[in-house]
Amino acid sequence: MTLATLAQVLQPALSGRYAVAGLVTLGWEDMRAFVAAAEAEGCPVILQAGPSCRAHTPLPILGKMFRHLAEHASVPVVAHLDHGYTYDECREALDSGFTSLMFDGSRKPLAQNIAETAQIAEMAHAAGISCEGEIGFVGYANGENSAGTDPEEAAKFARETGVDAMAISVGNVHLQQDKEGGLDIARIRAIEALTDVPLVIHGGSGVPVDQRRLLATTSNICKFNIGTELRMAFGAALRTAVNSDPARFDRVTILKETHDPMVAATRQVLRAFAP
Repeated sequence: MTLATLAQVLQPALSGRYAVAGLVTLGWEDMRAFVAAAEAEGCPVILQAGPSCRAHTPLPILGKMFRHLAEHASVPVVAHLDHGYTYDECREALDSGFTSLMFDGSRKPLAQNIAETAQIAEMAHAAGISCEGEIGFVGYANGENSAGTDPEEAAKFARETGVDAMAISVGNVHLQQDKEGGLDIARIRAIEALTDVPLVIHGGSGVPVDQRRLLATTSNICKFNIGTELRMAFGAALRTAVNSDPARFDRVTILKETHDPMVAATRQVLRAFAP
């Protein structure tokens, strides 16, 4: 069994100067491919259930799926709740077997974000699992604008919440389909100077691969969340499978053909974070 907590995979990454991928899952086909890719690369992986995934599949089912994959994997696998917005949602994830809770209070005033995140962290730690929080709001492509992380506030947040990982807003954007953004290195360095908590980049799909590699090996960024990039790869593989034989209708047969392309795409992502 290689089920792991977030802290168990990020602390070695912090000291070893590499990063771990937080891969946003939507269903069985992609999460299975993610674990197969991590095994092929010999690295840990974080399986993440975000809001759209949870809207499609209930948390208790996702917990069993994640744990089943972890129990049969040769590499550490983290079962991670991504963007939990309430105490009850985080509690349900914990009860469903998740080993890491990400509470997102980034839209709230600093004091409220700290108080609520600290409550989730306390609950997680009492159960022997991990907690990630977010300070500074990470916006969305063609949607809400970001609010960059203030280094002094980040230090206060890390100190008073006791989180195991801290998501920051440094030029990253959710749902970005290209890699033309780039991160604010100066802001990252300023945050690193004030806290040694492992840092997390949400919206990692929009970060140029060369910069992912640089930051994974030279900064305290230990986790990059990758969603859009791999969803695009899955969509392309699915279209190819459907169009190859328009007469086919059995979804198991069709979806099976997404596996190898998804493993290949995921391995490319994982290689950028290696030490």
